[in-house]
Amino acid sequence: MVKYNSDALNTTFAALADPTRRAILVRLAECEATVGEIARPFEMSLPAVSKHLAVLADAGLITRSKEGRVRRCGMRAEPLRAAYDWIRGYRQFWEGRLDSLEAYLRDTNDQVGRSKGRDDGGSRDGH
Repeated sequence: MVKYNSDALNTTFAALADPTRRAILVRLAECEATVGEIARPFEMSLPAVSKHLAVLADAGLITRSKEGRVRRCGMRAEPLRAAYDWIRGYRQFWEGRLDSLEAYLRDTNDQVGRSKGRDDGGSRDGH
């Protein structure tokens, strides 16, 4: 497995743990937006949205810039790539394990089926 910066992964996953922050990232994946535009669909105060943005910024998932009085945010994909790579490694591990389990269950089922065929003596009426 590839080594990862566990602090960065922890921060990324903590930021992604909240559905509001995930929704913000979905919005920012489309295009940059002002804080007001980001806050509009949420039923929460602007300071609450700003706190979510701060968590995303601390995780490196968004960029923030100020143009005069307007604050704009954009998405940064790099931390998501690191999280995806980490998850992908475990996906490959578990798919291999599940493939082995499937083969074992198929072999076991085949053996049980062959045993049942011998146990009934080939008779259809059970005698």
